[in-house]
Amino acid sequence: MPNNDDNTEDKTVTHILITEGVEVSHYRIVERIGVGGMGEVYLADDTKLNRRVALKFMPTHLATDAEMRLRFTREAQAAAKLDHPNIVPVYEVDEFAGRPFFAMAHVEGKSLRDAIEQNILSMAESIELIAQVCDGLQKAHESGVVHRDVKPGNIMIDSSNRARLLDFGLATVYGEDKLTKVGSTIGTTRYMSPEQAEGKEVDHRSDLFSLGIALYELVTGRTPFERDNAPATLLAITDDNPEPMSRYKADVSEELQRIISKALEKDKELRYQSANDIKSDLKRLSSIEKNSESESPSIAVLPFSNMSADVEQEYFCDGIAEDILNDLTQVENLRVVSRTSSFAFKGKTEDLRDVGRKLNAGTILEGSVRKAGNRLRITAQLINVANGYHLWSERYDRELDDVFAIQDEIAGSIVRALRIKLSPKLKSGKVKAPTDNMEAYELYLRGRAFFHASGQKNTKFAIELFSHAIEKDPGYARAYAGLADSHSNMFLYYGNDRSNLDRAMEASKKALDLNPQLAEGHASRGVAVSLGNRFQEAEEEFEKAIELNPNLFEAYYFYARACFVQGKHDRACKLYEQAGSVKPDDFQAPILAASSYEKLGRPDKALETLQRGLEIVNRRLELNPDDIRAVYLGADALLRLGEIEKSIEWIERAIGMEPNDPAVLYNGACMFSKLEQPEKALQLLDQAISCGFSYRKWIENDEDLVNLRSHQSYESVLDRLMD
Repeated sequence: MPNNDDNTEDKTVTHILITEGVEVSHYRIVERIGVGGMGEVYLADDTKLNRRVALKFMPTHLATDAEMRLRFTREAQAAAKLDHPNIVPVYEVDEFAGRPFFAMAHVEGKSLRDAIEQNILSMAESIELIAQVCDGLQKAHESGVVHRDVKPGNIMIDSSNRARLLDFGLATVYGEDKLTKVGSTIGTTRYMSPEQAEGKEVDHRSDLFSLGIALYELVTGRTPFERDNAPATLLAITDDNPEPMSRYKADVSEELQRIISKALEKDKELRYQSANDIKSDLKRLSSIEKNSESESPSIAVLPFSNMSADVEQEYFCDGIAEDILNDLTQVENLRVVSRTSSFAFKGKTEDLRDVGRKLNAGTILEGSVRKAGNRLRITAQLINVANGYHLWSERYDRELDDVFAIQDEIAGSIVRALRIKLSPKLKSGKVKAPTDNMEAYELYLRGRAFFHASGQKNTKFAIELFSHAIEKDPGYARAYAGLADSHSNMFLYYGNDRSNLDRAMEASKKALDLNPQLAEGHASRGVAVSLGNRFQEAEEEFEKAIELNPNLFEAYYFYARACFVQGKHDRACKLYEQAGSVKPDDFQAPILAASSYEKLGRPDKALETLQRGLEIVNRRLELNPDDIRAVYLGADALLRLGEIEKSIEWIERAIGMEPNDPAVLYNGACMFSKLEQPEKALQLLDQAISCGFSYRKWIENDEDLVNLRSHQSYESVLDRLMD
């Protein structure tokens, strides 16, 4: 489009259908991604610079108006000068078939509108995002650009959780809810400032009013002035005071209410005078909200002590503690330290206050079990880490058949002691025992203990014990789920024997036939079918597991791995992040996520997750220096972070600990591939396959092995694996 400010001649628009494959200047249309009164937005390929862009076309009915075209050009040029991380950049303005359009960066992510509708943001996250928007607005205002259509639909949240403003200045041309006369009141009605509503001249403070409305909606889920029709809404904007947010959301702080009330002052002289002023207040509030969220109740469940004469009852004591821990993970707003971390203190005599600090837990549950024949005595006490005092304690003398009721009573007592919301299961007080056969339960607990110990030998023992539990109670769904997981691990790590995969499929199906509402059963099924490359079915199973238990780590973690092998790296990253949020002391998810972030071209995020994962690894190894997975994944993180000598030392340590472990050997192969030592890498990969590593699709999608794929021996090594 000619850059001529005096060119006010009306233009003729040629009606050319814009569809996939159409060439628009040096852009090739991919698909339409947005349409409305504001015009049309298309995803396109920039054929010159080989990048994806979004093209936004002026509506046809405005494109014939010379004044609108001129304004469009001037404002697009102004927006293109705004170089800021919280503003989506405009690359150029041009025209096609008489219709002006501009090209801007294509942002992958979701809009703030989507976040509001899905209700996925915490209070602290909401405040932080609006503070970022303030940064972008401040840059624009300092450059003399007023947005005039600040609203959730024009704020994108990209895949790194950064807020980015769209449509700078262009909203002065047209809006979502256009009124009678274009140019008199321009913008989206329910987000207008009083000045806009009255058709008066606006300045940067109008944007701050609109931002206040967006924050109000983000917190409460509704806009403060919206009425049944546009005229009534405009009148409310100029005349009505917004309802206090506490009417719609109980936990709104007085400070947040003050900030929004000031942003929504009718008199712009009494309003915030700059975006930086709002940002300063929001940042202070964000710190308070983050502290408040981090202070939510937290608990670590330690292994219960065995007070029985039979030392073989250790597994029974551990199993009771683990079942209580699993019940507590389903309690809303309670952070529960994972079994891996809390059970690292088994047999140790450290001061509980020190244990709590090491586990970052505010409370600790410890207990003991004495089992004699069919009689059971369980004692439990909840300790406040801050002062070492008891918050609650109880002793249960019952029959062995009452063990499940005791576990639920303990979980319920903890919830009441911490004054947090009861889960529906605990609130009902009705306990459905997973089995009526106590012998089957004990076999199941022993199987679970061997499964957690990992390793080929222990996994085989777990299979035997789960199978015996099923013999005692053929209706024991959890035992079938445990059996399925054990066979999946055997197939994945200890030999590509197809019979293990078949047994995992069979056992997981049986678990769900017996109990369709068993979250662990759906997760087990998801793992099994994903190993069989039935990914659509796997995704459905993982989604169901998450629906049944939103705090089930395994569902997120293995779902992420299934997405990785399909090359769905964006989805994998999100699932790894969710896995980390439900199990903050897990090091696997952040370290594995780094590969997907690198594949997405996001090295900064990859670096961040690696650093976080390595910090967790170091804490884990302080508690359990023999955790071999922590050692070899830590070695990988060290290499990616540039600590080459230390990373080699760690991987060699891991190989020395378990020279025939397929996972150790495979990760060693990845490391030496990245170190550009292909012979060493291929040797370790070959050994890994010989020892049982069999997940071909993982190998084919693992970017860590990219340096091996041109090597003459690579295909022959890979050919040893089934598809």
